[in-house]
Amino acid sequence: MNRVTLLIGGNEGDRALLIDQATEQIRQRIGSVVALSSVYETEPWGNFEIENSKFKIENFLNRALLVETTLSPWQVLRTALAIEKDLGRVRPHLSPFTFHLSSRFYHSRPMDIDIIFYDDLVLDTPELTLPHPRMHLRQFVLEPLAEIMPDYVHPTLQKSITQLLHEI
Repeated sequence: MNRVTLLIGGNEGDRALLIDQATEQIRQRIGSVVALSSVYETEPWGNFEIENSKFKIENFLNRALLVETTLSPWQVLRTALAIEKDLGRVRPHLSPFTFHLSSRFYHSRPMDIDIIFYDDLVLDTPELTLPHPRMHLRQFVLEPLAEIMPDYVHPTLQKSITQLLHEI
């Protein structure tokens, strides 16, 4: 049995309902949830592309989950993407060049599921990088992780989640 750490969140639609639905879909399709953080509300992080400046970007709701699974990292990724789609996320089909240009901006979404850790696996492929490459820079990731796994040591940074949170 493997342990995968996920961060779920979104800022469109009924955010609380979507968090609950994503949590349930993860239970049904990925594995047994062995730890679950509180739900955190945070302001959007990064450079958000604002298509119409008269609209306010809603805050995100986020939750961390520790899940026991028999799925491979790629199966978890494919299942997470399918859950996002089922909950209303639309990912445009872009060429690599277009994706590169647009990746400087973040977009509002009903649900986002990020794989933060998969056991202590270190992986860097075009499809999946583990641990999540920017998780240690994001308070909205570290706070819920610190609630459910404060002493877990990041496999490449060799610091606990609590230490990483204190460094932000």
